[in-house]
Amino acid sequence: MRVVIAEDSALLRQGIVLLLREAGIDVVDVVDAVGDGEALLRSVAEHRPDVCVIDVRMPPTFVDEGLRAALVIRNRWPETGVLVLSQYVEQSYAVDLIESATSGVGYLLKDRVFDADEFVDGLQRVRAGETVLDPEVVKQMLARSRRQDPMATLSPRERDVLAAMAEGRSNTDIAKQLFIGSAAVEKHIRSIFVKFGLHPEDGEHRRVLAVIRYLGA
Repeated sequence: MRVVIAEDSALLRQGIVLLLREAGIDVVDVVDAVGDGEALLRSVAEHRPDVCVIDVRMPPTFVDEGLRAALVIRNRWPETGVLVLSQYVEQSYAVDLIESATSGVGYLLKDRVFDADEFVDGLQRVRAGETVLDPEVVKQMLARSRRQDPMATLSPRERDVLAAMAEGRSNTDIAKQLFIGSAAVEKHIRSIFVKFGLHPEDGEHRRVLAVIRYLGA
């Protein structure tokens, strides 16, 4: 898996590079590491990586340059996955990223970087076309959505299933996490689709559409 790192802090940038290289060259090949959005776009054009790891805030304004670069990458090079890192939960950024594409995107808090196995797993899932969201991001988004729109039609178990879906988990993983059968998971997901008005013609993206609709309520 070819990876480009974009992080303005030289210390953290090199730390991520070392962490990923120690994961094994057969697993992750860090082809470049840059410190700003413009350098990131040039690097992607040159190296065509499988995944980019991008800090939300980069020079010159340290507001949302990384996010904007990630959106450009998803538009120009849709085959390249993007995993955005943030120091804090910034819900609007996560929603913007998810809405930009229905697959191959991720949003994690920087704390997750220090767990090498979890971080590499997130990269591999993004490369595989999954949507990966930090559990804390999901938690805060769900709390906000309940305050703004309680979605009274969703049962507590359906909300649990939806939260796991938002983390990009498969039906099998959801069943293990919630200690229920796979058939029960499928039943809850079908119910969520019906309550959100998502029909079979919406195709395989119904899972992501359901998450976006709920988090953005």
